[in-house]
Amino acid sequence: MGVFAVSVAEEDLTEEELAGLELVRETGGIHQSDFWKELDVSSRKGSRIVESLVEKELVDREETVYNGHNTYFIQPVAADLEFSLLMAGDMLSPFIGEEEADPQSDAFTQWIMNLAYQ
Repeated sequence: MGVFAVSVAEEDLTEEELAGLELVRETGGIHQSDFWKELDVSSRKGSRIVESLVEKELVDREETVYNGHNTYFIQPVAADLEFSLLMAGDMLSPFIGEEEADPQSDAFTQWIMNLAYQ
């Protein structure tokens, strides 16, 4: 799925908010009309959970039309990733986007050498 930051805001979540956040992260995004059904709560309760998660900046909510009705699409907020960890000098890791990386490749060796000389 992805890497998400564990924020201070997450420590203060109710059990229902935590379940809602987990649902959004597991699905990678869900329509609010399905969100409350999946959590088995009322639409009103589901809306409150989403509003709380949005306020705590743990999810993003965007207006959309789904099954002919106005609703929101709720997505997880990705962590602040440190992309510089993928760099060796001005070279990006040769493993980015590769399904099977070859550690014996020249690209990997060159990347490691650049990393060593930094």
